[in-house]
Amino acid sequence: TCYNFAKLAETKYYEKTLFHRIIFNFMIQGGSSNARGGESYFGGYIKDEIHPKLAHTGAGVVAMANVGKKNTNGSQFYVTLAPTPWLDGKHTIFGRISKGLSIIRKIGLAEVNEQSKSPNEPIYIQTSRAWHVNDSESRTD
Repeated sequence: TCYNFAKLAETKYYEKTLFHRIIFNFMIQGGSSNARGGESYFGGYIKDEIHPKLAHTGAGVVAMANVGKKNTNGSQFYVTLAPTPWLDGKHTIFGRISKGLSIIRKIGLAEVNEQSKSPNEPIYIQTSRAWHVNDSESRTD
């Protein structure tokens, strides 16, 4: 999952993609050129990688969005705005926002269409990149 996300970022797949779903005090979702989903870096879907010690404990958890079925991870992801424990065990968690959570929270306050939850004004990813960290530089926190 991490490799998939990093390669999509590295190849600029995420650039100019919209945050198409924003639910106040829940999450923001984006990562494809349309709201119906996108393919993984490998094409098609990738399997879930659910770890029992990872949980949706608060704002800033990054996880893969799926199509409501197991093993349907593509390019879409979401970032939580609050604890969402009902999602534990259903979505692959692969990160946490370490810098810029205030920007994520601001996106979460956007005015949206009440039915579709899409923002009234487009909010998109301007640029994307991947950092490659050597084992000796890996964070332990």
